[in-house]
Amino acid sequence: MVAMKNSRRDFIKKTAVTGSGVYMGALSLSASSYRRVLGANDRVRVGVVGFSDRHRSSHAPSFMNHYKELNFDLVGVSDIWRIRREDGAAFWKQKMQHDVKPYRNNEEMYDAKAVDAVFISTADFQHALHTIEAVRAGCDVYSEKPFAETMDDNRAALKAVKGSDRVVQIGSQRRSGANYQAAADFVQSGKFGNITMVELSWNVNQPGRWRRPGLVPQLKEEDTDWKRFQLNRPEETFNARHYLEFRLFWPYSSGMPGQWMSHQIDTVHWFSGLKHPKSVVANGGVYVWKDGRMNWDTTTAVFEYGDDSNEKNFQVVFSSRMHNGEENPAEIYYSNGGELNLITNKISPEGGLHAHEAAAMGMKPNLLPEMNLSDMEEKVVASANTGGDPLTSNHVRNWMECVRSRKQPHAPVEVGYSHSIATIMTNAAVRTGYKATFDEATQEVMVNGRVFKY
Repeated sequence: MVAMKNSRRDFIKKTAVTGSGVYMGALSLSASSYRRVLGANDRVRVGVVGFSDRHRSSHAPSFMNHYKELNFDLVGVSDIWRIRREDGAAFWKQKMQHDVKPYRNNEEMYDAKAVDAVFISTADFQHALHTIEAVRAGCDVYSEKPFAETMDDNRAALKAVKGSDRVVQIGSQRRSGANYQAAADFVQSGKFGNITMVELSWNVNQPGRWRRPGLVPQLKEEDTDWKRFQLNRPEETFNARHYLEFRLFWPYSSGMPGQWMSHQIDTVHWFSGLKHPKSVVANGGVYVWKDGRMNWDTTTAVFEYGDDSNEKNFQVVFSSRMHNGEENPAEIYYSNGGELNLITNKISPEGGLHAHEAAAMGMKPNLLPEMNLSDMEEKVVASANTGGDPLTSNHVRNWMECVRSRKQPHAPVEVGYSHSIATIMTNAAVRTGYKATFDEATQEVMVNGRVFKY
């Protein structure tokens, strides 16, 4: 077994279950003890689990676009850090024009039976465990990605959600983009032909990406609950950088795979209908921003997808760098007949099998038509556009509508489970140097013949 030194995998059973803080006493309560059946006209009370930058800049404006029309309210903020807890309550009080209660941890909020649904936007490694906690408290969930960073957490969260009747939307907002939906329909219709290759990239030149140098000195151990933050990760002494800059440090985040690749690899699963890669290899390192981070600033990962028949296998390459580039993520799908480019939103015969090449082999040409997906680009559906990106606004609205209708949202828990398999496989390859595979029978990530454990 590949394992971290001093791992505390049974920590969740002995102490805190969530970084915002709920102990097993609250988790052991049945969902029915909390659940409220909302009438069609009842106001849905929403809480925030982790008042993060992501929540402030994206969830909040998206929620504000739709809450009046759909009769939602924001009533509580749970955060274990005093400063963010107070800032969050003040932020939402100004938005909602009524008092918003701050909670020291999730246990307080759920014990108060204060909320019907929650936004989860805490550290990457906490999302799955916070989701378990929320559904057991009878709450619907909008959970940020990556859904899970270990298979133990991934399996536990899938089981908890599937064993409940809660509406869970994973923050894979491409699934609420009309251009992505049109692309998925085209590929799934068979008109694209077999996928033969996918190129994914996400490049920036941002030494400050995921850094919080101005905020780190403000975080004092006495103002938060470091033990609750760590959850089931190996115990270490208080570290403000690991708390606030978690995306740079394993085991609190896988960095590029969890933050960026999880979005893009989800489209591969969606378009192809496959649930996870067959194998992953990865290379890279910290080449430029040598600031003490553990997670790479340069990554290339190569995936094989397909089945045992090898008739429709294809390769996916994900590359990412943090020291050169403009943030304009690229997703290009190739078939023998051309390409589907989700930067240009075009389907074209580019690179397809032309007549002169086909004739030399006694074959027929294979060229895709020219098609433009831009007419299907995502649009914000809002009674009042208060900002935020259109994809997230559509995605939050879809979740809110499904909370009302009890229908399946665009990105249900299975979506998070699948992208997490790919993320964990990539991290296994990164951390061990071996090819990572997936054991379908045991639902475990394997490296060098052994189960990968963080």
